[in-house]
Amino acid sequence: MARLFSVVLFLVASVFAQSRFNGTWEMKMDTLQFSGAPEEYLLAGGVYHCVSCVPPVDVKTDGKDHAVTGHEAFFDTIAVRILDRRSVRFTFKKNGKPAAVSTETVSLDGRSMVEEFANGIQVDTVAGKADFVRLSPGPAGSHALSGRWSMKTVQNSTRAGTLTTYQSTGDGMKISDGSQSYEAKFDGKDYPVGDAHSTVSLKLIDESTMEETDKRDGRVVMVARMTVSRDGKSMKVESSDKERGGTMTYTAKKLP
Repeated sequence: MARLFSVVLFLVASVFAQSRFNGTWEMKMDTLQFSGAPEEYLLAGGVYHCVSCVPPVDVKTDGKDHAVTGHEAFFDTIAVRILDRRSVRFTFKKNGKPAAVSTETVSLDGRSMVEEFANGIQVDTVAGKADFVRLSPGPAGSHALSGRWSMKTVQNSTRAGTLTTYQSTGDGMKISDGSQSYEAKFDGKDYPVGDAHSTVSLKLIDESTMEETDKRDGRVVMVARMTVSRDGKSMKVESSDKERGGTMTYTAKKLP
């Protein structure tokens, strides 16, 4: 009887998961909030150092593709080109194919910075901009981008990158976010995502709450919790960056 009761509970949970999470959800960019460690860069002596990257990145600023390790889930080469004394362009590639491009421009007074980005990994290009404020300057003689920065806002100029689709699979979930699609059971076990470096595991906390844990090379890099509202029209997403200690929260709305 106890075993039968457990099976019934699992089936009930699966039904709730289907009714509560299934569908396409759109991130409401105006609800996006960040906290955590700042970005830190140093451009000096013809070399770009991303001090805050995990792992750190050090490449020449000659505009040529340079191999980097530890970021293979997103890119494996970076080209850094200094456009002028306030602007720097970054080109990211994965397996020789463009993955993303961004241009970071420091304001005339040096107190703020705007990053314009386009992510070519997505099925539809994700484009937008992020606004940063300076926390501290770089050393004398370094490029204006050098120093520590805190991101205040980010806004997509395209709808791509704001949509995530959930589809129940009976004992788990299929999740598609435009850049990749993956499946995992609600058993807390690791399942592959995209490449040999990344895995995901899922847990159904209750009928309205799901937890996702992302790993890279066996290390936990992100834990996200998705909670659907009582009326089923919105979902709160709380994501914790386990590598750098930051958090991100936002609300998503369910599309018709």
